[in-house]
Amino acid sequence: MRDEMEWYEVEGYASSFERGYEMWDWYGPYTEVVSKGAADETLAADPEVVFRFNHAGTPMASTRNSRLQLWADDTGLGQRAWLNPKRADVQLLVQAIEDSDVREQSFMFRIVEGVWSPDYTEYRINRVDLDRGDVGPVTYGANPHTTVSARAGEFLHSIDQMSPLVAREAYTRLGARADLRSLQQAAPAPASAPAAPAEGRSIAMVRARLLAQLGDES
Repeated sequence: MRDEMEWYEVEGYASSFERGYEMWDWYGPYTEVVSKGAADETLAADPEVVFRFNHAGTPMASTRNSRLQLWADDTGLGQRAWLNPKRADVQLLVQAIEDSDVREQSFMFRIVEGVWSPDYTEYRINRVDLDRGDVGPVTYGANPHTTVSARAGEFLHSIDQMSPLVAREAYTRLGARADLRSLQQAAPAPASAPAAPAEGRSIAMVRARLLAQLGDES
């Protein structure tokens, strides 16, 4: 839920830092590397960036309407987008992600600073400009280390591996939804909570840590 409306939440890494991948030019193959920190300056300038599939088509989200968030960390350039489920192109994209037909990401940018190795076998990108560029899923990305996922699909696939404590919390939250209360009333009661761990740890602390691992932001 966002702004009193339901959206698809799609996130991943549009680029990975300090991990080489093969590129080609007129002289043959070479290794390209995006340096850690290459996006720091452009992100600080609050660039206008859109989210779209295969670098083409109508944008599905943007930083301008605050439905696209970008960040940089040790892994790479991350993005999180909220997509309108009423759009046919969004529905097709999310289904392709959940079916693992689309698994990679990419970004369109301008190179501000880069340098070749002495033997011209590696090109290192030290600074990029994202303004008026894009991020998003692609069929085949230049960088194979990027990722993309649709949160709804990830959650469903993880249900069988959830610990009892986290599963109980998910069950309780789903039961609080007005549109699911009737279903919960007809279902059997959830299993009782596990015994408190030893060494004085409280259930509340363990529960909080497990939820944090799942990315709970409440």
